[in-house]
Amino acid sequence: MNWRLLSRLLGLLSLLVGASMSLSLPWAFPVFGVADQFEQQGFLGIVLAILICLAVAACLWYIGREAQGTILHKEALAVVGLGWILAGILGALPFLLSRTMRTPEIPMTVIDAFFESVSGFTTTGASVLTELENPKQIPKCVMFWRCFTHWLGGMGIIVLFVALLGHLGGGGKALMQREVPGPLTETVKPRVRETALAMWKIYVGLSLILSVVFFLEGMSAYDALCHTFGTMATGGFSTYNRSAGHFESVVIEMTMIVFMIAAGTNFSLFYLLLNPPAKSKKIPWYRRAEVVYNEPEWRAFIFTILLVSVALTVNLLISGTYRHFGEALRHGLFTTVSIITTTGFGTEDFGQWSDFSRALLLLLMFAGGCAGSTAGGIKIVRFLLFAKIIRVETEKAFRPNVIRSLRLGRENLPDRLRQEVVVYFSLVLSLFVVSWMLLNTIEPDTLWLNGNESLKAEKLIDCASAVASSLNNIGPGLGVLGPASNYSGFSQQGKLLLTILMLLGRLELFAILVLFFPSFWRNQ
Repeated sequence: MNWRLLSRLLGLLSLLVGASMSLSLPWAFPVFGVADQFEQQGFLGIVLAILICLAVAACLWYIGREAQGTILHKEALAVVGLGWILAGILGALPFLLSRTMRTPEIPMTVIDAFFESVSGFTTTGASVLTELENPKQIPKCVMFWRCFTHWLGGMGIIVLFVALLGHLGGGGKALMQREVPGPLTETVKPRVRETALAMWKIYVGLSLILSVVFFLEGMSAYDALCHTFGTMATGGFSTYNRSAGHFESVVIEMTMIVFMIAAGTNFSLFYLLLNPPAKSKKIPWYRRAEVVYNEPEWRAFIFTILLVSVALTVNLLISGTYRHFGEALRHGLFTTVSIITTTGFGTEDFGQWSDFSRALLLLLMFAGGCAGSTAGGIKIVRFLLFAKIIRVETEKAFRPNVIRSLRLGRENLPDRLRQEVVVYFSLVLSLFVVSWMLLNTIEPDTLWLNGNESLKAEKLIDCASAVASSLNNIGPGLGVLGPASNYSGFSQQGKLLLTILMLLGRLELFAILVLFFPSFWRNQ
C-alpha cells in the first residue's frame, strides 16, 4: 500500500469537502430571504467545520507531500472506501458544531451527526431530525449543507475528484471503476478525466434546468435548490416535514417524477444522445433517441415502473385507501418512481397502505435504477443478468453439452460477469439477513409498544425495511420509519449499523468490505 499517496489524495478530498461547505454560509444571512435573523450559531459552526477540514487537509497533504508512484487497484479501493468514510466524518461537523437539535432540546450526538452526514453523501435520505421547519432546531444554512451533501454524493465525490484533477493518469480510471455503480463500466472510457467531466456537465446541466423549473412552479430559490439536490441525486432530503407532499402540487410531483427517472437512467445514454458518433450526427435527435429505447436495462427499468404503478393503483383502489382513480394513480406512480430510483421523497405515508402495497414496495427497494446512474439498489441490469444466468444454467441441466454465452441485447458479455453477479446477489442477501437479525436484537421493543402490545409484531417488518432502505440507499421505510416518521427513535447502536449499511450500499460492498481484511493493507 502506497501510504503517502493515499494520504495526499485523502488530503485533497478533505479540501474539496471543506470548500463545498462555504456555499452554505450565505443562507445564514436574512438578506437571502430564508433566515428571519442572522443565524450566528449555524454560521460559526460551518466556519469552524471548514477550518477543521482545511487543517485535516493540510496534515494529510504534508504526510503525503513526497508521494511517488501511481494509483493501483489497492490504492483505488482504499481511497474510495476511506474517502467516503472521511467525507462522512467531516460532513458531520456542521451538525455538531452548530448544536443542531435532533428533537426539541436534544442536540445531535456524534453518531446522529455521522448518520445524517453519511445519509446525505450516500443519497440515502434517512434522517434523525424531527422538526425540519424549525430554524431553532436546524439552522437554514446547516439545512442547505444537509441537502447539498446529496448533490455532491449523487454523481460521486470521487468522480468529481477525478474530474477536477488532471494528474491522476490511469489511476483516475481505477478510482472511477470503484465508484461508478453497476457491473458494467461503459461510462469509463480510456480518457477517463474527459468522461468524468462529461458526466458532471450533464449532471450540472440537468440540475440547473430542474432548479429553474421548480422556481417557475412556485418554489422559493432555496427550496428549488434543495429539492433539486434531492431529486437529481436520488437522495430525498427535503426542507419540510411532509417532504414533497408539503407543496400539494400535481405539477411539482410530475416534474419530480420526470427528473427522478432521468436521474435513475444510465448517464452514458445522455452522453451518447448529446455526443453521437460521427456517422450518426446527421440523424435527427429523435431518431438518435432510439439508442435509449433499445437499451435493454432502460426498457426493463421503465417496464418495471409501469407494472408496479398499475399494481399499486389497482390495490389502492380495491383496498379503499383512495376512492378516486386519479388520486390512486398519482400517489401510486410517484411512490413507485421514488422507491425504484431510491430517492425516497414522499407524498403520502405509504407505511399505512395495505399489506400487499407495502410488501410490493419492500421488494421494490432492492431493484434500484440503472447502472451508471445516481440511483442506488442492486441495479436493474443485475436482475436481467441474473435471470439470464438462471436460464442458461437450467438449460444445462438437460442439455449439458450446449455452451451459451452471456448476452445483453446484442453485446456478448465476459464470463467473469456470471460469477460477479452471483457473488453480489449472495453478498447482498447474506448481509440483509444478518443485519436484519442484528437490528432486531439490538433495538428495544419500546419504540413499537407505545402502549399497544399488538404493535410489537410490526417490529420484524419495520427492521427489515430499515435494513433494506439503508442498504439500497432509499431512506424511508415502513411503519415507524415511513415518510411521516424518521430514525430518531432508534438506538445509537442501531443507527451506527444502518450508517455502515448505507456506505456498503453506495459503494456496492467491496470498497468497504476490503478495509476489514488485514491482508489488504500488507505490502505484497
